[in-house]
Amino acid sequence: MTHEPGTPKPPSYLRDVGVFFRHWLKAPGKTGAVWPSSRFLARSLASALDGYSQPAVAELGPGTGPATAQIQARLAGAGTHVAVDLNPQFASMLAARFPDVDVVCDSADRLPAILAERDITVVDAVVSGLPFAAFPAGLQRDILDAVVASLHPGHGVFTTFNYVGAFSLPPARRFRGLLAERFEEISISGPVLRNIPPAYVLTARKPRA
Repeated sequence: MTHEPGTPKPPSYLRDVGVFFRHWLKAPGKTGAVWPSSRFLARSLASALDGYSQPAVAELGPGTGPATAQIQARLAGAGTHVAVDLNPQFASMLAARFPDVDVVCDSADRLPAILAERDITVVDAVVSGLPFAAFPAGLQRDILDAVVASLHPGHGVFTTFNYVGAFSLPPARRFRGLLAERFEEISISGPVLRNIPPAYVLTARKPRA
């Protein structure tokens, strides 16, 4: 099978599982999940873009790209899509699969600087696949502050997830508290059962000044 220039190459989900698992074994705190997100969870995350026309989107922790594929499907060649992953192998894989995505190997808490380097002042949406419940409080704060600083102050939207099993644990509760301090509107949907493990989707709107 051949691919036209600019067309995403179809991923192998089983291969992605193997890649994810190896990286989880090396650094579980950074990878945060044994399994990549399912297309069902990815679709729920990307649904935050519905209603936007040619949006500018920043994606954090895309991993092997399940949410990236859903975002690209919604953009349909329009808008802007910057994806930031700290893992060099994930970033390289993503760049090869999605030539229309601006893939950056960097830390999520540098999002405002990454966007500024591309002459992007604010984005309409930030979609996150980061394991916030596995992060210490300081890193949670730093990344959320970077998200708020990068979002359009009027209609910006941030979407991420918490695994069901971790939802009531202190790190996840702390994260939702930090989220509430930074956004006026927060909704929780799900759980998305067709994911390993099942997960709730968190959508935050109206970033506080």
